[in-house]
Amino acid sequence: MPTPRYRNALRALLTPAEHRIFARLNTPQKLQVYLEKLPPNFELKGETYMSPRRVLKAGTAHCAEAAVLAAAVLIYHGKPAWLVDIRALPSDQDHIITLFKERGLWGAISKTNHAVLRWRDPIYRSPRELVMTYAHEYNLDFGKKSMQAYSRPFPMTRHAPARWVIADCDLDWLMDELDAYPHEPVAPKHALDRRRRSTRVELKSQDVTEHPVPASRRVAKTK
Repeated sequence: MPTPRYRNALRALLTPAEHRIFARLNTPQKLQVYLEKLPPNFELKGETYMSPRRVLKAGTAHCAEAAVLAAAVLIYHGKPAWLVDIRALPSDQDHIITLFKERGLWGAISKTNHAVLRWRDPIYRSPRELVMTYAHEYNLDFGKKSMQAYSRPFPMTRHAPARWVIADCDLDWLMDELDAYPHEPVAPKHALDRRRRSTRVELKSQDVTEHPVPASRRVAKTK
């Protein structure tokens, strides 16, 4: 749980317009809907890790940027928030989600343009129980399942809110820290190597997208 001092420090950084957005997103469910409507950041001009302030100005976000924004909004409302890095094979992309708790149970906020790796209702008894629900969905275009590990819940209160909520520069340092945070394997290597490939029907369902994908990005599926 963020301390009142930390929450107030975060609130003091925001402009009136930012306050209005944060204030109305007063449940994880409303926050998830907001992020789903936000156009994906396809990084057409190069890789970015925008702060919540920059995301609101740009009106676009990829999974990591949305996860950090979600954490900021949750803390604004006095709720704890953690990032989790889901690590995939080098030939795939990692995915970052935001964990929250309601009545002692864990849920997840997730920004993705596809029909998988999305929101998780707060019905899980532990972070591992929740994160493992992504293991079956996580695969490459030819069906090989690619999820390898996941980080322990990373508390955003490790850093002063001014450093990450309103930063003008990219948050590469935060992503590096999350990547270096302790990770737990999904399963022993021998079990991961024996996973059944996703079927044609399963792969076809993942072609459904929420927002149109630019032609230049259609070859490389983004999480």
